[in-house]
Amino acid sequence: MPEKPAAMIVNTRSRHGQAWFERACARFAELGFDVDAHPVEEPDRLEATVDKVLAAGPGLLILGGGDGTISGLVDRIVGKGVRLGVLPLGTANSFARSLGIPLDVDGAVDTIVHGQPRRIDLGMIGDDYFANTAAIGLSPQIAETVPHAAKKYFGRAGYLAWAALEFARFKPFTLIIGEGPDAKRMRAVEVRISNGPFHGGTELVDEARVDSGEIVVQAVKGHVKRRLIHNWAASILKLDARHDDTVTFSGQSLRVATEPPLPVSIDGEVLARTPVTARIAAGVIEVMVPA
Repeated sequence: MPEKPAAMIVNTRSRHGQAWFERACARFAELGFDVDAHPVEEPDRLEATVDKVLAAGPGLLILGGGDGTISGLVDRIVGKGVRLGVLPLGTANSFARSLGIPLDVDGAVDTIVHGQPRRIDLGMIGDDYFANTAAIGLSPQIAETVPHAAKKYFGRAGYLAWAALEFARFKPFTLIIGEGPDAKRMRAVEVRISNGPFHGGTELVDEARVDSGEIVVQAVKGHVKRRLIHNWAASILKLDARHDDTVTFSGQSLRVATEPPLPVSIDGEVLARTPVTARIAAGVIEVMVPA
């Protein structure tokens, strides 16, 4: 455990935020682990709260929320010499799944207290760090339009129901990887820019690892959008057929463009638009994982 104090910031607007915040505080107390706890009800205050807490010089910063919360705040801890603890309070919790962190509050707290630090990579889109996955295609279309209440009150079921509605409006696109005469062009229905194997709570990008030192870009190929349904279904069922529709590129830096230009969601939040440069920031943070 760190010699410096520990602090915890929880987005209580996330699906399990308020209830898990109270349970996490109780569990830390049961384990005799002193934590400076900060519940944040307004997401717009999260960054300012992190900056204020970091100014006190904690050795461990525990972030509670969904993938969007973790990814949106991870920029602020890079280079600060603080270890990260994760309370997965969202809908998909892909980052926690990639690290093997338990998805229940007691298990996550026990990992923070009794686990071990692991140095991991972060992905980058331009100058923005992200924890797990960026996506092009249907996912950003859903992220731009899904009502917060659908995720908060109905969880993955609500998210999937909204996804079905947006699928009707979705169209395949042209993907370009690289530049110049060596650029690869193909028709695609989804692109996953991955630092870890999970996306939307499902293991989709087998080749991606949080400590590989490379960013992985996986394209789901196809001229018709039913290819995406086939790939997702095969991935959920863990069938070998999930590889039939995909092609994968990897490296420390890859240029990703589309025709037409499309939004890019980063761990569930739309934060960029193609063309983008996807890069890896190797070993830039430490996070607590199961021993």
